[in-house]
Amino acid sequence: MLEVLDVDVTTLAVDAIANAANTELLHGGGVALAIERAGGEVVRRQSRERAPIGLGEAVDTDAGAMPSRWVIHAATMELGGPTSADVIRRATAATLARADALGARSLALVAFGAGVGGFPLDEVARIEVGEVRRHLGAGGSGLQRVVFAVRGEAARRAFEAAVAA
Repeated sequence: MLEVLDVDVTTLAVDAIANAANTELLHGGGVALAIERAGGEVVRRQSRERAPIGLGEAVDTDAGAMPSRWVIHAATMELGGPTSADVIRRATAATLARADALGARSLALVAFGAGVGGFPLDEVARIEVGEVRRHLGAGGSGLQRVVFAVRGEAARRAFEAAVAA
């Protein structure tokens, strides 16, 4: 049910992928920009239509040209600002709730706040894995597969350790 992959999230054939977004849903760099580039105009246009959102909230857009069906944009920071453990926790919970509302059976999460937000990878991994376990343990979720789509050895190790704990 829980997997850790060192992979470009935009290439995954899952129902929904997560985006660590800012509250304005502007995709200026990192994973957000990669998602906008891979998804195309539909991601950019629908993001503009749904912005702004509050910290820790999540909204969805179509995935455009990507193999997934939806992108769930979770606001992990104000534009250019820092993030916190509480915001990462709320953003993860909101992403999981949105995935269920969409009827997703598979979801790929990214390391919320670890890039531009500068949050420590080990803590991001612990928070996200904990929220996924809490969500799935509560029952009622249609999610059957959750992938932590991370980049680089350090991120892979952090998430593998969190999943194994």
